[in-house]
Amino acid sequence: MSDWTNVIQATTMHDPISGAINTPIQLSSTFNQLDFDNFGHFDYARSGNPTRESGEAAVAKLEHGKHGYLFSTGMAAISSILFTLSAGDHIVVSKHVYGGTFRLLTDILPRWGITHDMVDFSDLDAVAAAITPATKALYIETPSNPTLHITDITAVVRLAKVHHLFTIADNTFLSPFLQKPLDLGVDIVVHSATKFLAGHSDILAGAVVVNRSDLADKIYFIQNAVGATLGVLDTWLLLRGIKTLGVRMTHASRSAQKIAEYLAAHSKVTRVLYPGLVNHEGYAIQMKQANSGGAVLSFDVGSEAHARTVVEALKIPVFSVSLGAVETIISYPPKMSHAELNAQALANVGISPGLLRFSVGLEDTDDLIVDLEQALAQI
Repeated sequence: MSDWTNVIQATTMHDPISGAINTPIQLSSTFNQLDFDNFGHFDYARSGNPTRESGEAAVAKLEHGKHGYLFSTGMAAISSILFTLSAGDHIVVSKHVYGGTFRLLTDILPRWGITHDMVDFSDLDAVAAAITPATKALYIETPSNPTLHITDITAVVRLAKVHHLFTIADNTFLSPFLQKPLDLGVDIVVHSATKFLAGHSDILAGAVVVNRSDLADKIYFIQNAVGATLGVLDTWLLLRGIKTLGVRMTHASRSAQKIAEYLAAHSKVTRVLYPGLVNHEGYAIQMKQANSGGAVLSFDVGSEAHARTVVEALKIPVFSVSLGAVETIISYPPKMSHAELNAQALANVGISPGLLRFSVGLEDTDDLIVDLEQALAQI
């Protein structure tokens, strides 16, 4: 079955009672038990809800996984995965990760005796050197936020298997429509479902998908124990958003490719970070493991002052945090997604003062290019 068909099949449920093709919204926190000794499948909504279960089944199907879990936010999903670790455990993490993940790793987990090393995952020797007897997992984000750094998923999985580690991949930037890490051997896939999966800047959500039952049990235990679950109405909105995932990702990715090529040739732009460009250092790997370069790119205009000028001159994009929506969003990572990092840490991961992240939406591509042209002319 093609991904186009799979998206619709996964999100179009046939209610056995009414025949409704949209998932019913079950607004109930608790469920009647007919038998004193034998409880039904649902008892309390933190532990399970019919609407959320439908959404979890949908994201699992999209990722070719067996077990799916929906969380209140993307960071709740990431946190719940890492909370399966224990004091004394160690994790090797790509240094190119979202600022919220960086904050969790550096400011929270060490309080509980969970340590980490951050390395460049394009250097597998460096990754292998960071592995210790206490290491339990390898964590990657590909493409990364906001530098669009590409990690060779298959190579990381191969290394993990040699050392008997499990692998975690943040697949937010591409969505399962463009990349399926589980198919490449990854053990756990995580999303900020707020972004491309939902696609409309209207909800916060996180998703985790796994195939291994042992990992699924651990993740569900944390989800239920801490109560980091997605609400019923937000689950319904997520399902509705996913229905258009295929058309959204296809249009936005094509636009991003065209815009990246335009920016790469512009005299006011010092560099363009987009894995769909043939001169991107991760291009060959990206084309091997994904269907396109995706719908997000970053470009450098040389300085914070120039970045400010461009943002203030643009008329179509929204200047905001987040990405993956129907509207184009331009962001300034040093003060937004990666505000937790100091100047040295930003430089270490390639986030320069003039870097802008551009999440392409569904507007006309040529209109966006004309807008960028007039904005860049201001610097």
